[in-house]
Amino acid sequence: LDAIEKNPEDVIAECKAFHTDTIVITGMYRFDYSVQENVLKLAERLNKAGKILKESGIRLLYHNHNAEFLSIGSGMSAYTLLQQETNPEYVNFEFDSYWCADAGCNPLAEMKKLGNRMKLWHINDRGCRKAGVTPICKMDSMELGTGTMNLTAMMEQAKKIDCDAVILESHRNWIEKSPVKSFLYSAQFLNEKV
Repeated sequence: LDAIEKNPEDVIAECKAFHTDTIVITGMYRFDYSVQENVLKLAERLNKAGKILKESGIRLLYHNHNAEFLSIGSGMSAYTLLQQETNPEYVNFEFDSYWCADAGCNPLAEMKKLGNRMKLWHINDRGCRKAGVTPICKMDSMELGTGTMNLTAMMEQAKKIDCDAVILESHRNWIEKSPVKSFLYSAQFLNEKV
């Protein structure tokens, strides 16, 4: 976001060099999402940056992690406030359902709230693998269809709103410690559901 604000021409030129019409802001570092004023200022910055980019035929998307689901009071999350305060003409979303679930929220409900503002869907499953004899398993990313998330219902929602693309993410918690096998499991799930 800083680069767009400081040197929009350079960012636009880089987009054109990569033959893309989309820039995704992947969250803010050293940023307190629990403070309403911070989130309002962020929405204002996103709107301004999105307007500049739109004039050059580039769209701006915002990618969430779990921090955006912090409460800012009155039962509202920072993510909801970002949606309310950004102009759909200038700012839309790459929704990461894993981080939404990690924050204890309902990803399907959030997808429905976003509606057609969800242009990209960042997908992986969430669950735990057997890790010895222990009373507590650590939650982590899983191959699609092997975790606890209702990916089938979310896939239907993504199709319903005509989401532009699904972006598969894989962490190092691969099945059989193999990124290739992990990809193949997830690809099989996607091929069956799409």
